Amino acid sequence: MTMTAPDWRSRFVAIRSNKLFELLVISIIILSALTIGARTYDIDERWMRILMFFDVGVTVFFLIEILIRMAAEKRLRDFFRQGWNVFDFVIVTASLIPINEGEMVLLARLLRIFRVLRLISIIPELRILMNALLKAIPRMGYVVLFMFIIFYIYGAIGSFFFEHINHTLWGDISIAMLTLFRVATFEDWTDVMYETMAVYPLSWIFYLSFIFLTAFVFLNMMIGVVLDVMQSEHEKFNREQGEGEAGEVHWIKEHTGDIEQRLERMERILLDLSRNDKERTGR
Repeated sequence: MTMTAPDWRSRFVAIRSNKLFELLVISIIILSALTIGARTYDIDERWMRILMFFDVGVTVFFLIEILIRMAAEKRLRDFFRQGWNVFDFVIVTASLIPINEGEMVLLARLLRIFRVLRLISIIPELRILMNALLKAIPRMGYVVLFMFIIFYIYGAIGSFFFEHINHTLWGDISIAMLTLFRVATFEDWTDVMYETMAVYPLSWIFYLSFIFLTAFVFLNMMIGVVLDVMQSEHEKFNREQGEGEAGEVHWIKEHTGDIEQRLERMERILLDLSRNDKERTGR
């Protein structure tokens, strides 16, 4: 009995959505990452050849896996409409560059390192985190700009007042901003403060106010932006999967719309029947 194209596609869909197949793909990605790490050590030539054969096997497996996912789509262009599918396709295609002693050996090894990133496209939770990070970057940019303004103001003040105390740390505004970054990261910042306090006893106000703005205010603003975007991404994922409160609300909205359309059709039918009855009675 010959199998038709829809039969093959249904089989590929079953393989793609199989949890064991997903676990196998995740395991191969992790083993591939461990193999790349092992090749950075000085190991015996025999083990190096084994790792080479394993790398070829991983590349073939990823090629088969991406072909299965492409064949599971009704149309090939549907596969490339999803950004993560395009990402996987590029990584797998780039892995086909052979590793030899030629000029492309460095590029091939670098591209194989990025195969670890396929974990993001396979695991939904990691996709949510990555999408949240990418969407949070523009909003975080305004916070970073505001932080730069504060760094610039404090750097100018520090350079004016403390340049004669320690030229290495406060010689100009750019060096002063680097020193303030050291203070913001709490890298021996008390040594810097005590040095200036020996000349200006009230200079602690300068440091504590700066730390309050950077370490407490701006850091919490960054966290707030990321949490807000992550919550939106989780709600979007729940709506798409029909899970959680957001999924239930989305389901109710969709079915409420269907019910309203059915009621409107019933109302039109009743109006038509009532109009027909009036016309018959009028005759």
